[in-house]
Amino acid sequence: MKIENPNPIQWHFAERAAALQSSFIREILKITQRPEIISFAGGLPSPATFPVEEMKVAFDKVLSENGKVALQYGPTDGYLPLRQWIADSLSTNGARIIPEQVLMTSGSQQALDLLGKVLIDEGSRVLVETPSYLGALQAFSVYRPEFVSVATDEHGLVPQSVTDVADGARLLYALPNFQNPTGRSLSVERRLELVETCARHGLPLIEDDPYGALSYKGEPFPKMLAMNPDGVIYMGSFSKVLTPGIRLGYVVAPLPLVRRLELAKQASDLHTSQLTQMVVHEVIKDGFLDRHIPSIRTLYGDQCQAMLAAMEEHFPASVQWTKPEGGMFIWVTLPAHIDAMKLLDEAIAHQVAFVPGAPFYANAPETNTLRLSFVTVSPERIRVGIEILGKLIAAKI
Repeated sequence: MKIENPNPIQWHFAERAAALQSSFIREILKITQRPEIISFAGGLPSPATFPVEEMKVAFDKVLSENGKVALQYGPTDGYLPLRQWIADSLSTNGARIIPEQVLMTSGSQQALDLLGKVLIDEGSRVLVETPSYLGALQAFSVYRPEFVSVATDEHGLVPQSVTDVADGARLLYALPNFQNPTGRSLSVERRLELVETCARHGLPLIEDDPYGALSYKGEPFPKMLAMNPDGVIYMGSFSKVLTPGIRLGYVVAPLPLVRRLELAKQASDLHTSQLTQMVVHEVIKDGFLDRHIPSIRTLYGDQCQAMLAAMEEHFPASVQWTKPEGGMFIWVTLPAHIDAMKLLDEAIAHQVAFVPGAPFYANAPETNTLRLSFVTVSPERIRVGIEILGKLIAAKI
């Protein structure tokens, strides 16, 4: 029986819910679903790299041999054989990681949310790069921190700039490898200096590393986790080396913090899919990634070079851009008078899309910047899209 003439519900949202904002990139992706759009907008890995057959075989094997366990509730911290594999892969002679330090999460985004929930109070000072990963800013902003922007240059984060703002801060969030959005990487010298600076000030350092394996030359940088396991929180993901659809990430941290994160995860989703974790372990346990990742590096490296060559040919001389040696992104700086948001509207009208740079800034956005992603676009369409974009930019100079 339906109630007649009910009074309208008066929704009273929590203050943090009222402050929530949609991801600008997710809004753009709604537009770029149209097949005629040449999209340099999404930070999506190329579907050509997804190991579909290997995943099918692994699903069949796990369900056939251990289906009742795979389909059951699992432990909050995750599937132990997979956590052991991660711990072993991150261990070095100077830093032994144990599986108890590893917490499996539903993608890196959940790891960011859990870290915010455990480490950030309203008004807490949180240090972030300039610019920084939009997803981290979105995750942390729920907990209403005071974001403090740390200086960067053409070589990435400037470690010396941390000193003046470190005292009293809750954490420093950084992406040292082929950073999203700029594609820049920190040198070994800067990594050491940054770790030493954070250790000197007792400042937790979050090392978010979804792109570290995607060096085009196959020469990964040393992890900051190995330089100070007691002060560095490491985040990893299988999204960029297997598939994002499995939503499987992890965080590695000192035991006191991992226990707090585990309690926060219990309140969030009890545990990450046991089935997914068992399937991923089945795929990777015998060295599959060592064989698979080189093909991703080659594909992305070729497409990056195609875009850089097209930009060199079609972009005006007054435009600057990064030249990444890995990862998925190129960062573009336009002449100061050009607003990338307005340029986006024109580009979409000409069936090209990108992400304006302003949303990647926690403070004082630079509106003449933009991010280009090349990994889901063929070299032929890259050249067409960059030529169109170059003409639109040139018309504003």
